[in-house]
Parts: sequence; structure tokens; C-alpha cells
Amino acid sequence: MPANFPTREQITAAHSLIEGYIRRTPVINVTLPSGQGVTLKLELLQHTSSFKPRGAFFNALSASERPTSLVAASGGNHGLAVAYVGQELGIPARIFVPTTAPAVKVERLGRLGAQVNQIGTRYAEALEASKAAAGEAGALAIHAYDTMATVTGQGSTGLEIEEQTRPGTVLVAVGGGGLIGGVSSWFVGQRKIVAVEPHGCPTMHTALAAGWPVPVNPSGLAADSLGASVIGEVGFAAAQAAEVISVLIEEDAIRAAQTWLWDEVRIAAEPGGAVALAALMSGAYRPAEGEEITVIVCGGNG
Repeated sequence: MPANFPTREQITAAHSLIEGYIRRTPVINVTLPSGQGVTLKLELLQHTSSFKPRGAFFNALSASERPTSLVAASGGNHGLAVAYVGQELGIPARIFVPTTAPAVKVERLGRLGAQVNQIGTRYAEALEASKAAAGEAGALAIHAYDTMATVTGQGSTGLEIEEQTRPGTVLVAVGGGGLIGGVSSWFVGQRKIVAVEPHGCPTMHTALAAGWPVPVNPSGLAADSLGASVIGEVGFAAAQAAEVISVLIEEDAIRAAQTWLWDEVRIAAEPGGAVALAALMSGAYRPAEGEEITVIVCGGNG
């Protein structure tokens, strides 16, 4: 029976397909105030300042026929990625976002040439509104996190981490589960994966406790990028297979991580992008002595 999440072979093939369009983002080694050494994977230096173009490019480039339009619903980062893919490949993009999406992200969508539709106050409402456009002939709907293609593309982050860092633990912020699904798919059985979420957006934490995806009401500082209402089935399956550890953090910890990243490393992470590091800095995740730690700083569109 085939796995219901991507294999390493599929992720390797996806990386080969998209590598001419994405950045191989750098890693840097830093020392936290606690004295803990950590490697940061700087996905906020990816095109459009988040990891999202990996999955978006793979969706578009692996389609059986060249799409005549790209359609996406997004709180911001995924929409920016799909708009960028459309611009790079010469395919019109229609992006549906909630009215709560940050103005800076909406403005950037317009600059990337996308047609922007603001509907509802939550991602789920924008997704529902996008379905009519997605049904038009030649349109390719690119889901933000819960399809095999999206998770496979995000898995290329894990492939690069393996090539760039020493074996150890990887801390990943979780929204809908695309990134952690891809990273877990790549490392299943090989590295410890820690899922980090704010208390206001506990989609993975709640699902792991219940044993299946459970709807939540996302809220708080990082909800614009991590505010999915339910964890994606593909990402959840991969996380279960990888036996991820789930931790929750307070909003003060996110702000502290953002401040430290800027003050000490001049990295301007958005709240969601600083979530994984916040777990280390706040003590929500306490590594064992000598444990090698890699943290994905996944977005910079605050």
C-alpha cells in the first residue's frame, strides 16, 4: 500500500524539477543567550520571503498540461508564492485572501501582477470563494498545504537541510502542515522533528492528541501565517509517521525571538517565522546535552 505522504524519491525528483526556480537558502550557526548553539535554515530568504514557492513551483511545473491560470487561497505567504510563480512562468494568477491579511502582503500581491480578491475574515472563507475560479477550464488550483504536490515541494527544504547540517533535531513552525509534512516526509525515521505552534493556533497539537485532524479557531500574533483551521491530512500523516514532538509557545516568546533575531543577527522574521526559534529560547523545547539543533526561520513578511 503506497504511503499517504511523499517519499524521499519523490521529494528528490521534485527538487530537481524546481531547483532552477528556487533559492537554495543558506544556513548560519548562532549561539543563543542560554549558550545553546543552533543552526538556522533561513527560508525567509527564499523568493517572496517564505518557503512557499517550493510547493507552488512544483504544483505548476508538474501539472500534466500547462495551466492557463493559477488559483490560490491564502492568508498571505502562499498567495505571494503563487503570484510569483505565475509571474515567472507567464501564467495569470488569481489570489483569494481574507480581509485580515496584512496590507503589506496584499500590496505585494498586486505588484506581482496577481488579481487579488479579498473575501471573509478567515482562510477557510477565502478558500471556499476560490473554488469557482478553480473550476474554470485550464485553471490550476494550488492548495496552500494539503495536497501531495504542495507537501512534496516543501519537502525539498528537508533535502537541503540534510545536505547543509549535521544530523540532529529539526524545529518547524506549523500552520496547515505543508512545511512540517514535507520535512517529516524527508526525515521520517532519521531525525527528530519538533512541531512548534502558538497556543492560539494549535492545529497539529490538537490533532496529535486526538489522533486525527480536529478543527480549531486560530487566533493571535502569528495567525496571519499559521492560522489554518485544521491540520492538513497529508502533513498530519507524515508527522505521525515521523513521530513528531509537539510543543506550544506563548506570544511573548514569539516577540522575544523576533527581537533577538533582529538585534543579534539582523534577521527580520515575521511572527510565524520566529515561532520555531521561540520554542528554544523560551524553554518550551529543552534539547539534551550535545543535541544538534536546526531551526527553520520560515518567513519574513511581517
